Amino acid sequence: MIEFQNVTFTYQSTERESGVYHLNMTIPDGQVILLCGESGCGKTTITRLINGLTPEYYEGKLDGTVTVNGNDTQKTPLYELSKTVGSVFQNPRSQFFNVDTTGEIAFGCENIGLPKEEIYRRIGQVTGELKIQKLLDRSLFALSGGEKQKIACASVSAMEPDIFVLDEPSSNLDVATIADLKQVVAKWKAMGKTVIIAEHRLYYLMDIADRVIYLKNGKIEKDLPVSDFGQLDSTQLHAMGLRSLHPADFKNIPMVSAGKDLIEIRDFLFSYGKVEAMNIPILSVPQGAIVGILGDNGAGKTTFAKCLCGLEKKAKGTLNTSHESLGTKQRLKRSYMVMQDVNHQLFTESVSDEILLGMPGEDAQGDKKKSDEILDSLNLLEYKELHPMSLSGGQKQRVAIGSAVASDKEFLVFDEPTSGLDYHHMLEVADNLRRLSEMGKTLFIITHDPELIAKCCNYFIFIEHGKIAWSGGWTSENKRRITDFFSFAI
Repeated sequence: MIEFQNVTFTYQSTERESGVYHLNMTIPDGQVILLCGESGCGKTTITRLINGLTPEYYEGKLDGTVTVNGNDTQKTPLYELSKTVGSVFQNPRSQFFNVDTTGEIAFGCENIGLPKEEIYRRIGQVTGELKIQKLLDRSLFALSGGEKQKIACASVSAMEPDIFVLDEPSSNLDVATIADLKQVVAKWKAMGKTVIIAEHRLYYLMDIADRVIYLKNGKIEKDLPVSDFGQLDSTQLHAMGLRSLHPADFKNIPMVSAGKDLIEIRDFLFSYGKVEAMNIPILSVPQGAIVGILGDNGAGKTTFAKCLCGLEKKAKGTLNTSHESLGTKQRLKRSYMVMQDVNHQLFTESVSDEILLGMPGEDAQGDKKKSDEILDSLNLLEYKELHPMSLSGGQKQRVAIGSAVASDKEFLVFDEPTSGLDYHHMLEVADNLRRLSEMGKTLFIITHDPELIAKCCNYFIFIEHGKIAWSGGWTSENKRRITDFFSFAI
């Protein structure tokens, strides 16, 4: 079905060396392939070579031949390739064409000229398979990141292509939805479809994938049957920069005191129109804690974070410290938020300038030194002169985290800070979060990443339908609750 013959591709950019080198591989019909490796290793480039976006859209120099179903991708128009290859991108927003969910799912089917009755049948089928009936007829702008990812998967699945290419499909999904995604991939496999998945989360694919291709510096380092890959222990995987096949077990985490001074969140209320989105009469968290905000996709975690930062002007409520009460405007000045889609908050021409942007600017030399230290701690120093938008998704994420570190704000909110990050970079983020906590900052981390939670969080808020279901530290009861929540992953 897919063949790479001595393929080398380098992006047409003087800013950054990237791409893949001397790739030779054959992917037969019906195989499920897991592409893995550290951030920036070439996984996304391979997916772009298969679906024809490289070099047609992402320009660069391509040597060698990529053939899909016997067709040379360089000589086949994108509209022809799209009938064979369906793609789900790392950022689902980049592939949306409509403003409503149902129209988005139907869009690809309409483009290939299917009859109306068949389009309705396919919409019903894929929404049932992905369990997203509640997302139909909704505004795409009102969805959470995970819900957008589900719509992207549904819109591609409805076209019923022979090949599915997925780039980090689980990066913004909760564990229950990852289980749904796993079932969908298994169904595609049973139908004889060819599936290529670039992923950092490995565990959910171990009993579906046929083969694992591990990439390093743009080259194929290992090409193993999944049975052989499954024999690697956590130490070996971590040395390769890969996530564990058995995500964190929380039983052995000590009950650490998160501090005595409390921050009180009182009378937080917010509605989208007439629909109540958040109702929190009172909530206390320790000052200086690393607070994990947990809950399913669409539970209200990001809404809570925006209200906390003062980004939702119509939100009611106050945040009270031991010596003052902060309304919406005061919280806006004292808070910093790293968004789920970091493309919204990268503004400058270089990575270095991005970090400097949030600093006071009174001591240019001191700021520059501090900026370099922050970039070094996030393994970004070598990219300091590059344009932030030229980086990989994981690297952009770390730039935004660096900006939060540089801002020196009191309350820091991170929305999925390890989305799309490999094991080593997840550890670096966890280390930076702990350091910020030690400096007296209070951190709120929205995450579906059990490994990050085990490494740095010491207090938790669990949100359901815009309300607090429970909160607290690493008590035995809360360990059980968190273990149950991540039970799909453990």
